[in-house]
Amino acid sequence: MSSNKIILTGDRPTGRLHIGHYVGSLRRRVELQNAGDYEKMFVFIADAQALTDNVDNPEKVRQNVIEVALDYLACGLDPERVTLFIQSQIPELCELAFYFMNMVTVSRLQRNPTVKTEIGMRGFESSIPVGFFTYPVSQAADITAFRANTVPAGEDQKPMIEQATEIVRRFNHIYGDTLVEPSIMLPDNAACMRLPGTDGKAKMSKSLGNCIYLSETADEMAKKVKTMYTDPTHLAVSDPGHVEGNTVFTYLDAFCTDDHFARYWPDYANLDECKAHYMRGGLGDVKCKKFLEKVLNETLEPIRARRLELQKDIPAIYEILRRGSEAAREVAADTLADVRRAMKINYFDDAELIAEQVARFAQ
Repeated sequence: MSSNKIILTGDRPTGRLHIGHYVGSLRRRVELQNAGDYEKMFVFIADAQALTDNVDNPEKVRQNVIEVALDYLACGLDPERVTLFIQSQIPELCELAFYFMNMVTVSRLQRNPTVKTEIGMRGFESSIPVGFFTYPVSQAADITAFRANTVPAGEDQKPMIEQATEIVRRFNHIYGDTLVEPSIMLPDNAACMRLPGTDGKAKMSKSLGNCIYLSETADEMAKKVKTMYTDPTHLAVSDPGHVEGNTVFTYLDAFCTDDHFARYWPDYANLDECKAHYMRGGLGDVKCKKFLEKVLNETLEPIRARRLELQKDIPAIYEILRRGSEAAREVAADTLADVRRAMKINYFDDAELIAEQVARFAQ
């Protein structure tokens, strides 16, 4: 392996994964895995974090752990090359988060733009669960426990990584150089940073019902593409259209290549030519949607097929997660031991402290 890159990334198990997850991080994870340019790669299912805003419906989280695991494996994550684990099975993360809470003020958490947005989306306002409010702290624990220096994530996660870095710096300043600073790895393609929902809303979200799931059938997906938000001013085929804010073209930006045009729509050499035609008028939404449907199907069909195969042996999936969680726990325990040493709370292993106290009380 040609790099000392340690990668950590994960998802909350609140539903099946959708194509926003795929272009935002999943596809990149598989590429990183296959390139092999890393020392270790950890991918986790953040069930403990999901419980912070699903406390009244823990079964939703429990049922979706396996859904996310199936999506991971179907997309090509390989448990021989990547450590797949479940967050709640690593109790060391709770202890780390507890120590990190002393490194952050309430006002600093309140200023975190990601936390603010998520609180608004969930309608928490003044009744914010403490666990949810301290999400950036627990995320810092997740990252530092595995000494991750690279976190592939969407742009909306930048404030979280910045806050994790602040916590690491504060800890190292007080207790000595112990923890590794993380940096975010953003998607290369701007359209992938935050794929909008099929309704044109800013974010594809399970709760808004505007997702295309990785595990959907071709027919289910086709129905969603047909009703997708385009350009409301493009009423007749002859009308000039807008591609900015047009969900169909945002999806094409994220998914299509010149080869797709050669295979499915040879009228155009590439997406730029197609966009130019749409903007000057004379190209209808239906044709664009039919092309998008073919592009998405080509990407999703192998994922669907692998998932159906994997579903035949569910105990094997849990066994992969159990083995991954055991391996992850060993790494987190090593980090926690370093943290306890740095904080000098490893009392029973601190021979120097014991000798010091012996001398003190012998006087």
